[in-house]
Amino acid sequence: MRDAGEIERAVAAFARAPNGGLIVTASAAATLHRDLIITLAARHKLPAVYSERSFVAAGGLISYGADYIDQYRKAAGYVDRILKGEKPADLPVQAPTKYETVLNLKTAKALGLDVPAIVLTRADEVIE
Repeated sequence: MRDAGEIERAVAAFARAPNGGLIVTASAAATLHRDLIITLAARHKLPAVYSERSFVAAGGLISYGADYIDQYRKAAGYVDRILKGEKPADLPVQAPTKYETVLNLKTAKALGLDVPAIVLTRADEVIE
């Protein structure tokens, strides 16, 4: 989805379906239109899960994604190894190993959702 109109039409279509919701994957378009997507999800009372904490901090419901701070630490470790003489081509490619869940309780309440206690205790961060 590249423009605001296309995003609005797509979210409205999901809202018409029974028991609808959104899964917003990581993309440049999602980041560019973050505030619009969050606003539309709220307007249509759609629960949405995002890939980044920043969406939840801006009013989205919940995110589950790689812990970027952990990724930066790993990248710094690679820089250190390269500066000490290792060849970048000899270093293994690494996938994220640490993920985080962030939940916005205010948004959950606005959507009329009762968040189970187990979800609250397992979340890495709860925004109230």
